Formats: sequence, C-alpha cells, structure tokens
Amino acid sequence: MSLPVDAGAAREILRDHFERVRELVVAVTDGLTPQMSDYRPGPEANSIAWLVWHLTRVQDDHVSDAADVERAWTSRGWRERFALPFPAADIGYGHSSADVAAVHADAQLLADYHGDVHLATLEYVDELTVGELDRIVDRRWDPPVTVSVRLVSVIGDCLQHVGQAAYVRGLFEALSR
Repeated sequence: MSLPVDAGAAREILRDHFERVRELVVAVTDGLTPQMSDYRPGPEANSIAWLVWHLTRVQDDHVSDAADVERAWTSRGWRERFALPFPAADIGYGHSSADVAAVHADAQLLADYHGDVHLATLEYVDELTVGELDRIVDRRWDPPVTVSVRLVSVIGDCLQHVGQAAYVRGLFEALSR
C-alpha cells in the first residue's frame, strides 16, 4: 500500500536532512588543519579531505543529474580550484589507496565547495513536485530509481561519509594529545 505524497512535506523533510548534512560538514571542517585533513588511520583508509570531497562530489553529481543541470564541479570552477588528477566526471567511486592519497584540500575549500553544492541542492528541493519526486532517473535497477529514492540515497551516503570524517578527525585529535 502506498501513501499519498504531499510534496510540501517531502520538501521539508528533504531540506531538513540536507541541512543536517551541511551542519555536519561545517563542523568537521571547522578548524581543520592540513595535517588533520590528510590524516589516514591506515594505508587503505580514507582521509577527511577525500571523504568530504567525495560526499560533495556524489551530492553534486546525483542531484545535478536529477535536476538536469550541469555539476558545480565543472560549471563553477571547483575542478580547477581542487586541481585533482582525475577526469571531470570522477566522483571517487572505486578509488584506490593512491587515488585517496592524491586528494589534498584545505578546510575552507572543502567547506566552500560543499556550501555551493548545498545551495544548489536546496534550490532543486524547493521546487520539487509530486510528479518530479516520482520521475524515474535510473532504469538500471529493479524497481527503477525515482528522484525521491535517489535523494534519500544521497542523504544516506553523505551522512555515512561525514560520520566517517568525524571519526577520523576524532582519531587524529586523540592521537595528537
């Protein structure tokens, strides 16, 4: 049984969740030093810089795709500012340990890129209709992925990665005492 969808309520819930992700990214990057940003608890572990860059790239890529707009990564100069050795479409999926090690970014760059993507996300969320929420964006899955499923997936991925970044930061701080 499916419940009737209220687009206004859906927008409020999605906005709230994306705002929470933003608050957590700001918290994890606040006062972040270059040493903290690059710290990896093990040779195969992800750094805070990679985790925040990756979660932002995923949000940028997936929300832009749903909204049918160009990614901030390429349209607003973030790719050039980060100057990473990856193709423009790379979001970090399947990165090797060497790829993770190649991601260096200071706290302000990470926070600013996420802030830009966050604002673009909210612009899209604020315009969502029931029809848009139900629109299929990926037919490779069974059942096909709708906009609403994609946005919930992005939120889940972002929350996992920002939580991992906070954990890595906590490890660094504990070991630095």
